[in-house]
Amino acid sequence: MSISDRDLVIEAAEAGAAVVRSHYGTALTRFDKSGGDFATTADIESEQAILDVLRAARPDDVVMGEESGRTGTGGNGREWLVDPLCGTLNYAVRNMLVAVNVALRTGTQVVAAASADPFADEVFWTDGAGAYVRHGGVDTRLTPSAESSLVDVNLDPPFPNERVFRATRLLADQGFIERFRPRVVSTTLAVAWVAAGRRAAYLTDGHLQDSVHFAAGIALCQAAGCVVTGIDGQPLHTGAGGLVVAADEQTHTALLTLVRDQQG
Repeated sequence: MSISDRDLVIEAAEAGAAVVRSHYGTALTRFDKSGGDFATTADIESEQAILDVLRAARPDDVVMGEESGRTGTGGNGREWLVDPLCGTLNYAVRNMLVAVNVALRTGTQVVAAASADPFADEVFWTDGAGAYVRHGGVDTRLTPSAESSLVDVNLDPPFPNERVFRATRLLADQGFIERFRPRVVSTTLAVAWVAAGRRAAYLTDGHLQDSVHFAAGIALCQAAGCVVTGIDGQPLHTGAGGLVVAADEQTHTALLTLVRDQQG
């Protein structure tokens, strides 16, 4: 019997997570990339493990991997977006805040996605209809909540909208300080945490439409019922771009107001 896309995306993320766990704390070879970025042995081998799972079950699908690029013949409208280790710098300095992200896109819609936390033994997943976390073989529905007031802000470049929005300015805004508590996790695991009620919101600048880093987290938040837009409040991947994902409308509105206040 053929495996479902839902089960396949979870299996692929778990395969990558197992590799990430196995290399943790070891001497890692670094492979330099552009802009001071780099990959490690764990990134490369995690991606290969994910690709092996996907290729065995869906040989005709296109795969876009962060490290290996675009592979596959395509033609069927199905594309897997693979981020084998989100938080490489964290991982390289033996910080466990990382994620393994896998998403399936058909056309413009992500229909299945998983974001695995290799060290908490959790897989956040969605089949496009609902959003869940799997721990110890048990699936629990994700429920967003703004109760914590914790807002994760991505400080990593690029900043295409820096003239009107810069994360560092937001963190210094008195209105932000009075209402929220900033966090900087430096991995898209924090996006999944919004869907899970562990963060009130997440903000980042950037053009994210084809991002292997963000596809899974965005899909999880949408399926969980979060409010998801660009940093200017426009529909995702339009207007200025970027991402504001919030647990509820009130939090989303407050953050958009703070972002707009930066424009003077």
